[in-house]
Amino acid sequence: MRSSKPQPETIAAIATAAGSGGIGIVRVSGSASQSIAKAILGDCPAPRHAAYLGFKDVNGELIDRGIAIYYAAPNSYTGEDVLELQAHGGPALMQLLLARCLELGARQAEPGEFTRRAYLNEKLDLAQAEAVADVINASTIEAARSAMRSLSGDFSKLVHQLLDQLINLRMYVEACLDFPEEEIDFITQGSVAEKLSRIATELRAISHQAQQGNLLREGMQVVLVGQPNVGKSSLTNALAGEEIAIVTPIAGTTRDTVKSLIQIKGVPLHIIDTAGLRETEDEVEKFGIARTWQALEKANIALLLVDAANGIGEHEKLVIARLPQELSKIWVHNKIDLNFQPEHSDDAELNKARIETKQGDTHIYLSAKTGEGLVLLREELLKRAGWQSTGEGVFMARSRHLNALAEVKRHLDIAKDQLSQPELLAEELRLAQESLGTITGEFTPDDLLGEIFSRFCIGK
Repeated sequence: MRSSKPQPETIAAIATAAGSGGIGIVRVSGSASQSIAKAILGDCPAPRHAAYLGFKDVNGELIDRGIAIYYAAPNSYTGEDVLELQAHGGPALMQLLLARCLELGARQAEPGEFTRRAYLNEKLDLAQAEAVADVINASTIEAARSAMRSLSGDFSKLVHQLLDQLINLRMYVEACLDFPEEEIDFITQGSVAEKLSRIATELRAISHQAQQGNLLREGMQVVLVGQPNVGKSSLTNALAGEEIAIVTPIAGTTRDTVKSLIQIKGVPLHIIDTAGLRETEDEVEKFGIARTWQALEKANIALLLVDAANGIGEHEKLVIARLPQELSKIWVHNKIDLNFQPEHSDDAELNKARIETKQGDTHIYLSAKTGEGLVLLREELLKRAGWQSTGEGVFMARSRHLNALAEVKRHLDIAKDQLSQPELLAEELRLAQESLGTITGEFTPDDLLGEIFSRFCIGK
């Protein structure tokens, strides 16, 4: 349950991004907000009315003029009294205003503390609170829209609907356990198996949407692997649509990993161009090659680049033998624009962009230079990621949400096998309910809250 402890301290922080800007905001939350307003402004503005006033220091000297807005509890973001001071957005000026608030009894807010108070004061549930950070940190337009759906409560609504069904079923089973002397088959009479099946079906639908939302949030790690001069940097630039990596005909130009963020249909992809894998005496290049292997250990997908003229040789076979078995792999035959492939020189069609499956492996033939075949690669990357949605109705979700949903499924699967043992059935329903409740914060330990909110920016 939420630990709604009293929050006696008043907190303050700069709520706008670091650096200079046209406007900067200092936010204050807590019982001292009114007295701080009176000391800085001369009076506290009427609740929810913007007032253009002078902001003064301890000696009555003018710090700046700007907009002040006071929100009386509980009608504020945190559910407490809140004061927002909107001034010119210079870093020194913001620090002066914050220092003045701290002089007047506030303390520096911790990362995420405003949103944590909003959660503790039941202005947001935990999934919505996490979505605040996801809206801020969204790397694509589609991710921002999905995060906004979570912040608006779309995800929470589905979770609560499922919770209601679980609770009702659990109440029925436990109520029947209180009357063991009645010789009634209450499991069959109450359609428990059918209700369990309906809950499981709805859980699968929510899990699918959550997986899509998690993909929009996390994206995929895609590592480009291959010998020097097969076109890894050219492919990175082609996928990104800009010159990110240096491209030259000199083998070994890329000596370290080059990371770039691109998007395909709103799905973020973290593309990692790596040093070419080869034997070398160059110490700098050796470090780059070592980092290539490190990147592969964390990757979701490896694009194995080869020159279309040469195909897969002994070197590539040695590389593939060292790759993690669970790593998803796509062979990319680059430079088809050079029309090399002597073994197929009598068939011009084989030198065109195409996708083939050979011995269970996917092979894509393309040209990073001309862009021919890039559409095939993008579609295959989305397919490997598991993206099946246009984004309509998708809400943002985190790894912990997926883990919680997986736990719910595990307990429901066990519950289906315990229909003949009502006591065990009731216990599995209870555990499923608790696992589901961790998503929105009905059942959440304080140490998890600390971990979640510590990743927020200060001032939010």
